[in-house]
Amino acid sequence: MLDSLGALLARKHDTPHPTVISLGQVWVDIMMDVNAMPKAGGFAVSNHTMPSIGGSFRAMHAASRMGATTRHAGIIGTGPWASMIRDACADAGIEHIGQDRIDADSGFRLVLNDGERKTFIATYGAEAQGNETTFDCVEPGEGDVVHISGNTLMDHSAAGIDAFVDRTIADPSQRAYRIVLNPTNTLHMVSDQLLEDLVLARPIWSCNRQEARTLAERLGVSLDDTMSMTVGGGFDESMKSLCSRLGTALRAPLVVRAGSRGAWVRTPGGDVEYVAGYPTKAKHTRSAGACHTGAMCALLARGWSLRDAVQIANAAASLAIQRSVNGVPDCPDFDEAIALVERTEDVARRKAE
Repeated sequence: MLDSLGALLARKHDTPHPTVISLGQVWVDIMMDVNAMPKAGGFAVSNHTMPSIGGSFRAMHAASRMGATTRHAGIIGTGPWASMIRDACADAGIEHIGQDRIDADSGFRLVLNDGERKTFIATYGAEAQGNETTFDCVEPGEGDVVHISGNTLMDHSAAGIDAFVDRTIADPSQRAYRIVLNPTNTLHMVSDQLLEDLVLARPIWSCNRQEARTLAERLGVSLDDTMSMTVGGGFDESMKSLCSRLGTALRAPLVVRAGSRGAWVRTPGGDVEYVAGYPTKAKHTRSAGACHTGAMCALLARGWSLRDAVQIANAAASLAIQRSVNGVPDCPDFDEAIALVERTEDVARRKAE
């Protein structure tokens, strides 16, 4: 059930300086549309090629658009790719507080799209050349939100994540700041030790269905696969069960996203709550999950509850898909997301009359 806009605004308490600090990696994506993937040794022509800034940039861009001071604590190199990243961060109002490498450029990814599926070829650069000191610069203040993305959990920078987590207070209720962890689809490559340390840190987990199921498998959580996972065949019950079982195992807040269908939210000791999405006509080729996560981080930093932050992030992700630029969802600002919540509320009210 959609909360009224008035109730949302009444519950919101803006913090003086809402800040999101991302420990994620940033690189350049080069998206290439091809008619068909070439065989080994073959040849293909791309009829559309577009570079964009990828990795955790989309989440940080969303956080900035939603009104939070946004800082990037990852490594940026020196070279043409790094220059593109620095320019994009400056344009988005994202401050780089992390390390600079003068001996290596930032990396890039080739994203080949044949219309049915995407194939990724990665060249790692400075962003992946971290160590246990990488995030020593990060000193979160009261009310801040620290964003950790799965792309930082599987290379040398993982040591920096582990070191940061090791110096955090284990009890989230005693921490002055919150951690939001988006594991991405690389979770199967994360070491057992790091995964254990992350679970013990009790962050807010934000996952799509695939990520949530992979995390459940890594943790040995038994899932009920008897229900069909299609929207028309028990999808909602399956998502609720997944969120409940995984959330119980994590003993931490959990958000499981399902695109325009919405999200399922569970906090420790509570029931699973469904937060409706905002249907939209898909025009993009990339997921809006990063936009959702970044928007949610900003809203948490601004003082919104987790449930309300997810609701507004659902609206932001829907609008981001509608206004995608060259296949990349483009996050709206806070006022635009709130306006969609208000319009949807008005429609629901008129139908109820």
